[in-house]
Amino acid sequence: MARSHLTLAALATNAVPELDVAHARNHSLAGGGLFDSALLVTRDEKELIIRVPTSQTAETEQSADLVALRALTTGNRSRLPFDVPVFVGQAPFEGTRAVVYERLPGASYDADALTGHEGVSGSIGRAIAAIHGLPSAFIGDAGLVQQSALDCRTATIDLIDRAANTGKLPAALLRRWELATDDNALWQFAPTVIHGSLTAESFLISDDAVCGVLGWSGLSVGDPARDLNWLLAARGDAAETAVATYTAARQGNDPLITQRAMLYAELELARWLLHGVDSHDEAIVDDAVSMLDGLVDNVHSHTMNSLSPDTGPILSVTDVESMLKDTPRTQATGSAGRNSDDSSEYGTSEFADTGSFARVTSFDGTGFDTGYGDDSTGPIPTADGGADDAATDDHAAKRSSSE
Repeated sequence: MARSHLTLAALATNAVPELDVAHARNHSLAGGGLFDSALLVTRDEKELIIRVPTSQTAETEQSADLVALRALTTGNRSRLPFDVPVFVGQAPFEGTRAVVYERLPGASYDADALTGHEGVSGSIGRAIAAIHGLPSAFIGDAGLVQQSALDCRTATIDLIDRAANTGKLPAALLRRWELATDDNALWQFAPTVIHGSLTAESFLISDDAVCGVLGWSGLSVGDPARDLNWLLAARGDAAETAVATYTAARQGNDPLITQRAMLYAELELARWLLHGVDSHDEAIVDDAVSMLDGLVDNVHSHTMNSLSPDTGPILSVTDVESMLKDTPRTQATGSAGRNSDDSSEYGTSEFADTGSFARVTSFDGTGFDTGYGDDSTGPIPTADGGADDAATDDHAAKRSSSE
């Protein structure tokens, strides 16, 4: 049973000394999510959020998020053109802990609305570029994950191998993805600080710009393409504006980042397959197999955007969206998302009290409760008050030698 806002308000007074709560209301999804949460308003009109994990997955993610927020010191935050959640206090509760944060202003929208708005899309590109431009030394100092380009490549190979071992991966996709991981040029990039679990749910919007970014549990050093793949599954007309703005801000120093992002987007279907296999859910397995078959058909019928010279055509943004948009938005069990390519790692954005998966590019976040925004999911209001409605063994040996 979900904990009531009154219970959570009382708990917050234990977590934050001298806290004087004037008003409280539920801030969790009606159907339940990974967290029970409440919005609190203090006597001096400050707004706070209290959140209590409802599962081990959520508790693990919450712990990782707290480590990340502590690592994002005042100096690091000053380099970002948006706000980051501020930890206020915590208290033990029923074998877990309640955590209180300052509520960030801004509204939340689904991926299509975000990428249907030219100005917002540009702001998203600049926001992601700012994250990737952070100096990386603090990641190691905080004990967070640091992956080299080789580590990222190896993790991708492992994911592909696991999917292949199910016997349900089409041979054409196996060969396509293996050729991509064999392409040395594709993996010649400089790892950067990455958010690690970006989705539409991560962004808070105000005045047509990103004003806050949530859900930092995947903070690490890794492949910057991982923070872009969700954009390539969005249906908004301005999705590519975000990528172009990002590339301009980063001065085009990673020329194949879009190809890797598209590879990661395609591999989400492999993750979905492995999730179904690992959870023994035949409905998910069947759904994943159907989408993988459709991906093969699309790959063979298009001729643009190659992953590498040997892979053949890759889907365009519209093609990827058409393949991923029907993926069910259901709660998964298992470990929360971190920085590896383990297919069982489906979590939610730390401040999105939702039953959708944050790391899966196909989940556009419709119907989520961010815990910090104004719970909006429709078109983004424009400045004039209206709304923008555009809203096999030999191969293994080969891979080993190439690395």
